[in-house]
Amino acid sequence: MTRPGFVLEVDDRTPPLVVHEGEGFRLERFPRGTRVVYPPESVPTVPDVDEAIQQALLHPEGQDPLPSQLFAGMRLTIAFDDISIPLPPMRSPDIRQRIIEAVLEMAAAAGVDDVELVSANALHRRLTPDELKHIVGERVFRSFFPQGALYNFDAEDRDGIATLGKTRHDEDVQIHKRSAESDLLVYVNVNLVAMDGGHKSVAIGLAPYSSLRHHHNPKTMVASRSFMDHKASALHSSAWRMGKVVAEHVKVFQIETTLDNTIFPDSYSFLQKREWEWNIADQARFVGVRRGLAIAPARVKHRAFHSMKSAYGLTGVVAGEVEAVHEKTIAAVHRQQLVPVQGQSDVMVLGVPFVGPYNVNSTMNPVLAACMGLGYYFNSYRGQPVVRQGGAVILYHPVAKEFNQLHHPSYVDFFEEVLSTSTDPQVIEKQFEERYATDPWYVHLYRTSYAYHGVHPFYMWYWIAHALDHLGSGRNVVWVGGDRATCARMGFRAATTLQDALEMVSDTVGPDPSITYLHNPPHLVADVT
Repeated sequence: MTRPGFVLEVDDRTPPLVVHEGEGFRLERFPRGTRVVYPPESVPTVPDVDEAIQQALLHPEGQDPLPSQLFAGMRLTIAFDDISIPLPPMRSPDIRQRIIEAVLEMAAAAGVDDVELVSANALHRRLTPDELKHIVGERVFRSFFPQGALYNFDAEDRDGIATLGKTRHDEDVQIHKRSAESDLLVYVNVNLVAMDGGHKSVAIGLAPYSSLRHHHNPKTMVASRSFMDHKASALHSSAWRMGKVVAEHVKVFQIETTLDNTIFPDSYSFLQKREWEWNIADQARFVGVRRGLAIAPARVKHRAFHSMKSAYGLTGVVAGEVEAVHEKTIAAVHRQQLVPVQGQSDVMVLGVPFVGPYNVNSTMNPVLAACMGLGYYFNSYRGQPVVRQGGAVILYHPVAKEFNQLHHPSYVDFFEEVLSTSTDPQVIEKQFEERYATDPWYVHLYRTSYAYHGVHPFYMWYWIAHALDHLGSGRNVVWVGGDRATCARMGFRAATTLQDALEMVSDTVGPDPSITYLHNPPHLVADVT
């Protein structure tokens, strides 16, 4: 029997707790009275994955069975989530592979021969052939990639974009033209967290900058009171408006999957447990891993973490009409991740791990570290933030000034030029966004290499706008172990120890603040009342 999320109050008997800090982790002793929120253990998984997929396709929500929607001579497009989820990547076979193969078998039986597959990467970088192969599997890759029928979405291909109209808020709705003109668009989703899926899949994953700019902006991000609650998120409200316009023009068959919390492989299984539950083998494994990381060259340590593949189990698969599917999906995500938390704290503590949505097989640069901590983890709540308004956030990460020039070229200029001018998201948007979004060199790298779009670092900075607005100042953000100059460039502060960080924010939260440590990963959503 699995256990729900657990809230611990630190006392004198509490052992040191694991805190992630980039490509490593430490044991930290927290002050007496600190509230520690642990993620739930994995819920039961689907016993027969292939049977569950078949049942979802044959008994969809609000639509006819998939086979009855397939016919000879039709145009079928299958879109799928890119490598930004799940985190870490899933070991083979990826759940998207198993679903795509099932859809293709039904299509072949119906005589469908006009099929294309597209990675819904929006303004993310293109996937490499090996990354595409990992998602769709060897058979699908060999059948479609050489013929050009398996590819990455190109948001800068003007001839490949269809305009569907405007929402009632005058938002431009544009998506991938082939998908828009298909007789059926099948979207294969991995709903790792509550923020994923729903109308966000097509309306964002297959959209160009001219559409995304309507919700990926500081005003919308500040108004999004929780990215993990689509009914309280201005970002999702915009995506839902756009999705309704998409639904008027495109027949979408949505397939959404949910996963358990088994994100670490066996060699790191101690990270799935609560520290006082470690047995002798867990303790030995922890010591061995830490010693190995301490002496390993940076490239070896990087390879060890980024080669990690997770043994996720499938907890559910639902197909059919987008909104009906998503309601069931969100219920499944909440069953796995929600942890009841009573009240807010003066200080919120977070460890920022080695992987985020935008540094898979890459480097977590300072902007991405800020986005992961203050964008994704800060917003891992339902109801209200874990930290009170005007409180402080303490994060663990080296925040090294390291950038992957292949994947994140515009991030370098964003860090050096934009953040040296201002860290205010609204000022940044007004003065710099359009130039970076339309820069010919950044566009060229996005289209022909493996670079994120020129505007992408702006979006990452906008993700933290809600946290900065809630805290009142970037000075209420302190990075333990962070590079001081790098943190200062972003408007934050750095400390050597947790005690130092608490002293630095004492002018804001007092000398004896209430503290909550969100002990993730694995994934959790604090249900704060």
